[in-house]
Amino acid sequence: MKDAVEKLIQDFRGTVGVAFKNLKTGEDWAIRGDEVFPAASVIKVAVMVEAFAQVEEGKLRLSDSITLTDADKVPGAGVLQFLDAGLKLTLRDALALMIMLSDNTATNLVLDKIGLPATARRMEMLHFPHTKIHSKVFRRETSIFPERSQKYGLGSTTPNEMARLLEMIANGVCVSKEASRQMLDILKRCEDDTMIKRFLPPPVTVAHKTGAVDASRLDAGIVYSPKADYILCVFTTNNADKSWRIDNEAQVLIANISRAVYEHI
Repeated sequence: MKDAVEKLIQDFRGTVGVAFKNLKTGEDWAIRGDEVFPAASVIKVAVMVEAFAQVEEGKLRLSDSITLTDADKVPGAGVLQFLDAGLKLTLRDALALMIMLSDNTATNLVLDKIGLPATARRMEMLHFPHTKIHSKVFRRETSIFPERSQKYGLGSTTPNEMARLLEMIANGVCVSKEASRQMLDILKRCEDDTMIKRFLPPPVTVAHKTGAVDASRLDAGIVYSPKADYILCVFTTNNADKSWRIDNEAQVLIANISRAVYEHI
């Protein structure tokens, strides 16, 4: 399987990292697995974990009310930027929008609730030192890691660290069994099907989060296949193709890697 994936990426005009783990057999392998990549919106998985951890600790409730203001609105992905100020939503709503639609405004609302430094601290406690969100989305002035912001943008992680974090969620040991179940439910509703899900047959369920900026495209998820459930994280950066077309070179590559892994399984 690894050989087949390496063949797919050998002519890619960019840098590719892959992490794979078969949750049934324990087989795992990686390509550039410990290399740090710009995480783009994939870092929102770590933000979600921190939010659920604070709920578990009694610091927050998923039912906590959040009121949208015009000052909260940021561009890019999501729908909240187009809705009227004064809208009330819950923390659960904001988390769902953050993952399902990658809503940037919702992400910042969540970060305001949990505190910007909290996610990096939690990831370090879980032994994921490279998994950090650096600032609020489209608010570089809020960065708590200015040098990393300059190098990696919104957040950073490695294929192996994100794969292990997803494995914890898949195994029901991330925060708690119930929190893991709820996080999986949200991840399964991610609406971006241009990468890992793209060429998989419709019955296959994927709990995942994608990320995209001009020179980086990423997808990290848990694939529930008939033969075995598995983790697949595919990160690309330094991409020559910076287009936002559906057939962007990196998006098609990630889709082809996903199909190759699925067919091997």
